[in-house]
Amino acid sequence: MTDVIVSESNSGSSNLFQIDDNWKKLTGKGVSVAIIDSGIDVEHPDLHGKIKESVEAQRENKRIVFEPSETGDSAGHGTACAGIIAKIAPDAQLHSVKVLGAGGIGDGQTFLAGLEYSIKKRYRVINLSLGTTKPQFFAPLHDLLDRAYQAGCIVVAAANNLPQPSFPSVFSSSLISVIKSAETDPYNFGFHYGEIIELTAPGVNVRTPWLGKGYRNLTGNSFACPHIAGIIALLLEAYPDLTPFQVKSALYAIAKENQENPARQTNI
Repeated sequence: MTDVIVSESNSGSSNLFQIDDNWKKLTGKGVSVAIIDSGIDVEHPDLHGKIKESVEAQRENKRIVFEPSETGDSAGHGTACAGIIAKIAPDAQLHSVKVLGAGGIGDGQTFLAGLEYSIKKRYRVINLSLGTTKPQFFAPLHDLLDRAYQAGCIVVAAANNLPQPSFPSVFSSSLISVIKSAETDPYNFGFHYGEIIELTAPGVNVRTPWLGKGYRNLTGNSFACPHIAGIIALLLEAYPDLTPFQVKSALYAIAKENQENPARQTNI
């Protein structure tokens, strides 16, 4: 299969590049993926040796800084997301940016700081299986996502599990937003062009790593998001210079092919 993707050019006009299925044979080698979440259990057998960096938010006076973390995962959520990415892209460089505490609870300012930290580090993929519905964070999140886009960071955000829209997943012009489907093949994702939440990916009864070196079957948009982050890591290994716009174009073309050939399956 070969798809033609429309890409941006410096002159403002469009040009074409081609993408084939060879990316599916890759492992995400050399691609940095930040997981902004509750931390990651680095001792889990599915993740041991795969976490390149673990940092967590600390308050210094009125500032939020990130220091090396040895506290692991305080909720299990980040470990689950990391495990999904590692299964699809086992050689990706995973970076844990801990902004959530016990029970997966955190505050908006720490969330913003974690996103800013990841953008400054220029991690190629940023997984956000979290969000906020508080309107005061609309503008600062929008500004940060513009910075991420300009820095070449591909931000992937989970939609809210409740009907109420959440930020930043609604900013579909500057990130890739994901909602769960009952699909089980991570490569057979869908794309709803023109909708606010564009991508659909496996997120129902997903088997994931959990605390205590165990596993859980989990359902939610949080677990659809890292499926797409893992897919993007494979694409970026194959095509390292893709811009965020080109990545979204590639995902759309692949999803369109999935729709036209529903019998085409890839097992991992």
